[in-house]
Amino acid sequence: MCPYYKFIFTTMTDIIKEDAGEKKSLNFIEQAIENDLKEGKNGSRLQTRFPPEPNGYLHIGHAKAICMDFGVAQKYGGVCNLRFDDTNPVKEDTEYVDSIMEDIQWLGFQWKNIYYASDYFQHLWDFAVELIKEGKAYIDEQSAEEIAKQKGTPTQPGVNSPYRDRPIEESLTLFHQMNTGEIEEGAMVLRAKIDMAHSNMHFRDPIIYRVIKHPHHRTGTTWKAYPMYDFAHGQSDYFEGVTHSICTLEFEVHRPLYDYFVDELIETPLATEAGYRPRQMEFNRLNLTYTVMSKRKLLALVKEGLVNGWDDPRMPTICGYRRRGYSPESIRKFIDMIGYTKYEALNDVSLLEAAVREDLNTRATRVSAVLNPVKLIITNYPENTVEQMEAINNPEDPEAGSHMIEFSRELWMEREDFMEDAPKKYFRMTPGQEVRLKNAYIVKCTGCKKDENGEITEVYCEYDPNTRSGMPDSNRKVKGTLHWLSCAHCLPAEVRLYDRLFKVENPGTETEADFRELLNPDSLKVLTNCYVEKYLAELKPLSYLQFQRIGYFNIDKESTPDKLIFNRTVGLKDTWGKINK
Repeated sequence: MCPYYKFIFTTMTDIIKEDAGEKKSLNFIEQAIENDLKEGKNGSRLQTRFPPEPNGYLHIGHAKAICMDFGVAQKYGGVCNLRFDDTNPVKEDTEYVDSIMEDIQWLGFQWKNIYYASDYFQHLWDFAVELIKEGKAYIDEQSAEEIAKQKGTPTQPGVNSPYRDRPIEESLTLFHQMNTGEIEEGAMVLRAKIDMAHSNMHFRDPIIYRVIKHPHHRTGTTWKAYPMYDFAHGQSDYFEGVTHSICTLEFEVHRPLYDYFVDELIETPLATEAGYRPRQMEFNRLNLTYTVMSKRKLLALVKEGLVNGWDDPRMPTICGYRRRGYSPESIRKFIDMIGYTKYEALNDVSLLEAAVREDLNTRATRVSAVLNPVKLIITNYPENTVEQMEAINNPEDPEAGSHMIEFSRELWMEREDFMEDAPKKYFRMTPGQEVRLKNAYIVKCTGCKKDENGEITEVYCEYDPNTRSGMPDSNRKVKGTLHWLSCAHCLPAEVRLYDRLFKVENPGTETEADFRELLNPDSLKVLTNCYVEKYLAELKPLSYLQFQRIGYFNIDKESTPDKLIFNRTVGLKDTWGKINK
C-alpha cells in the first residue's frame, strides 16, 4: 500500500475506533505519567514545560515537542509553561521570542506562565558557588582545545586538569572575577569535579560556566559569566516545579548528568519542596524527507538569500507552513499519527501532505482559477449577456454556503484542458466532444484558432441552453467537467507554485556534497499570467482555498486587492511520488 493511502486508511481506522468508543492506546510517555500520578509522585501533580532557546524560528520538529508538552498537560489536567532557555546572549534575540509565542498559539496551545532561564541566573550562580565550596567544582584556565584533548575517549579515561585540585578560596575568587568583567572570554571556565574516568563522557568534569561579554536581551550587562545548558536545564526545571521534563532523544545521554545536578541541588539550602524531584524523559525527534531541521543550515539558507526569509513557504518552520497554507489542525493530526517512540525514524513528507489534503478538504473554499489561460469563446451565446452562477463554497460543509460567479460569452480556460487531436480516453475539450463547464452549461467544442507559430490562441464551442442546473437536460451525462472564468469578470493574479526544498530524500545525511548543492531548482515557480474569481479579493490573507481541479492554495500575506498573490499549499494528488518512483 502506498504511503498516502496507508495514511488515509490508518486515519479512518482511528476515527472509526474513536466513534465506537474505543480508547486510543497510550504512548510510553503517557503511560509513565499515568503511573507517576497513580503512585502520588510529586503530590500527584503534573507540570511540563516547552523550553526553546530563542536563537531561531521554530520548525515542525519543535511542533512535535509542543504537542507533547502541552498535550499531556491538557490531557491529565496539569500545567504547561513556556520557558525560554536564554543562556547564550550572542545568538538570542527578542525577535525569536515573539515568533515562538506566535507559533505556539497558532498551533492551538496556551501556556500557563512564561519563564526564562535568565530568571534563575542568581539561583544558578548561588548553586555553582555551593558546589565550589563543597569541593565539587573548580576554575580551569586551560584552553577549550586542551580541555577537549584531556577528555579521553569512550574507551579511554580522561586526564585530570592541572587545576583540578585548585584551592576552594582561589576558585571562588576567580569565579567572582569571571562575572566582573576582569576575565576575558575563553581565559577560564568553571568545571564540575565529578570523574574523569567515568564511562559517560558527559561526567568527565563538564564545563558549567563560561565568560560571554555580550549584552543579554533581558539582563543587559549584569552578567558576564553564563551557565551552560546542561547546568541550567535541570535546575531551571527544579526552580519552576516541573515534574516531567520531556526532551528529544539526543538528550538521553545527558539524563544522568541532569539527575546528578538535580540531586546535588536538593542537598543544598536552595532546595525548595521536600520530596519533589523533576524527571527527564525522551522521545524521538521528527525527521522529514526532503527537509533539513538543523538550525545552523536553516539560518544559512536565510542569511545567504537561498530562501526568502524564515517564513518562506518552502522552509520547515512553523511560520513557513502557516504562510504556505497549512492548517494547525493538519500539523497536529500528522504528529498524532506518526506518534512518539524511543526510536529515530525518517518520516515521509508525503504523509504530512496527505494529512493536509484530508484536513483542507473539509475547510477550504472551492474557487476557480486559471493558471495557464487560453480564451474559450461560446459562439452561440448572446453577446453582452452576463449570468450569475452559484458556486458551492465547500461540498463537505453545508454551512459554508455559496458565492456567485459571472458567466459570459468569452471565458478563460486552462490551456492543458484543450487538445486538437486527442486520444480516445481524453475527456476534456477537443473538437466534436461535449464537456460540462462547472456550475454552468454543457458545451461542445467546434474548433480552435492558431497564430503564425501554430500556438492556439482561441478555442471555440457551442452551448446547450437547456443544460444549466434546473433545466430539462441538466442531468445529461458527460465525462468531463472543466473550470473556467469570465474574461470580463475576473482578476489577474500571481501564483507561486511551491515544492520540496531539496531534491534528495535525506539531505541531512549526505556527505558527498554541500547541502546547498542539494537544493531543488524547481522548488518555486512563479506564474504571473493567471486569473482568479473577483470573489477572492474579498477574502483575508491566509484563507484556505481549493483551486478546483488544481490543488490547495492560500492567499499570501503580501497579497492586496490590487495585486493578488497565492501560494500553493499542496496539489490534489501526490505527483512527486509518481515522478520519483
